[in-house]
Amino acid sequence: MKGLSVLPQQCLLLMTCLLMALEAVPIDIDKTKVKAEGHVEGEKVENPDTGLYYDEYLRQVIDVLETDKHFREKLQTADIEEIKSGKLSRELDLVSHHVRTRLDELKRQEVARLRMLIKAKMDSVQDTGIDHQALLKQFEHLNHQNPDTFEPKDLDMLIKAATSDLENYDKTRHEEFKKYEMMKEHERREYLKTLDEEKRKREESKFEEMKKKHGDHPKVHHPGSKDQLKEVWEEADGLDPNEFDPKTFFKLHDVNNDGFLDEQELEALFTKELEKVYDPKNEEDDMVEMEEERLRMREHVMNEVDINKDRLVTLEEFLRATEKKEFLEPDSWETLDQQQLFTEEELKEFENHISQQEDELRKKAEELQKQKEELQRQHDQLQAQKQELQQVVKQMEQKKLQQGNPPAGPGGELKIQPPGEHKAGDAPQHPAGGDQPLPPGHVQEAAVRTDQVHP
Repeated sequence: MKGLSVLPQQCLLLMTCLLMALEAVPIDIDKTKVKAEGHVEGEKVENPDTGLYYDEYLRQVIDVLETDKHFREKLQTADIEEIKSGKLSRELDLVSHHVRTRLDELKRQEVARLRMLIKAKMDSVQDTGIDHQALLKQFEHLNHQNPDTFEPKDLDMLIKAATSDLENYDKTRHEEFKKYEMMKEHERREYLKTLDEEKRKREESKFEEMKKKHGDHPKVHHPGSKDQLKEVWEEADGLDPNEFDPKTFFKLHDVNNDGFLDEQELEALFTKELEKVYDPKNEEDDMVEMEEERLRMREHVMNEVDINKDRLVTLEEFLRATEKKEFLEPDSWETLDQQQLFTEEELKEFENHISQQEDELRKKAEELQKQKEELQRQHDQLQAQKQELQQVVKQMEQKKLQQGNPPAGPGGELKIQPPGEHKAGDAPQHPAGGDQPLPPGHVQEAAVRTDQVHP
């Protein structure tokens, strides 16, 4: 068995279950041209991100398991169904202590990461009393009841979760694309409603012209057919089309030399076909539609070639497909612009759903506006009560001054004047021309003498 750059050939079976649907290769990356750079033996090839929220944890677990000799040996005799059923997971009890310790550490790090994400999410809504244990139940790729050690159940859950998530990956992408197309048409029709008759006719004419321009492209070869592969052989690989050899073609495009054509290596073969239909410089060409076209091409080839449905194409499967009649005389391939992506009934249902969502949002906005107005009313009412209370206190102070009562101090205390002290202006009057205060009894004696002088 030839050596692999990343994993042994049998270990790739585990990768098959865990990494079934990787991200599509961008249009500007042609993996068929990497042969010019050459492949360095032992060089580690980075796999594309799966798009799963636990992608890094998944890859780290695979890397650690791959280092155990016993686990690799068991994997050599395991098939896809044994891996999916959990039979292989029980072999985890026999791996080395070092491997188990490392897996325990990875799990604790993953649990800590999930708890941090949960806390950040709950903090964003200012919630308190977070039950991490309850919230961890939503993550099905690990056993949350045992957050400290990596057990066979954890490997089984990881395999099943990744298998399920990735098997539904393509289906989810198709559904999202369909919604995307219906939203485009919905927005176009809504825009036309805002135009007068003359502008609407011009807009409709422009739309039909762009649609016709997009459909005017060279013939697209049937994906996986001899004509399609020969075109890659000639234009991308720079080889003589008369010397086309399927076995050489397979090895040439097995970029990581693992003995398989995976989904990314297959998708790279369709780049030339997609360039016939889509150009990012053209207004009429939608790059979202291009990626959907790529996905459909890959799915079609997998359905035709992948006999055991492990989402990998072996050399044997590839050569067997080249012997079929469909390889030499394929049917014509219909691109997306030649297909009806949705019906009027589906569009109407989609628009009704949008309308319901808009109504719900409108109601929520109205409720929030009412709450805002009520809070403002309560605020204004409290302000009016405050002003009224301040006015009453002021009136009471003025009344106290008018009645001769000492006014209240800053803290409401009464200002009591000590005996013998007088306010300014209340000092006793001195005799006219006198500068000193009169002695006691002086005023009375003066009055008596005056009576005597003036009978």
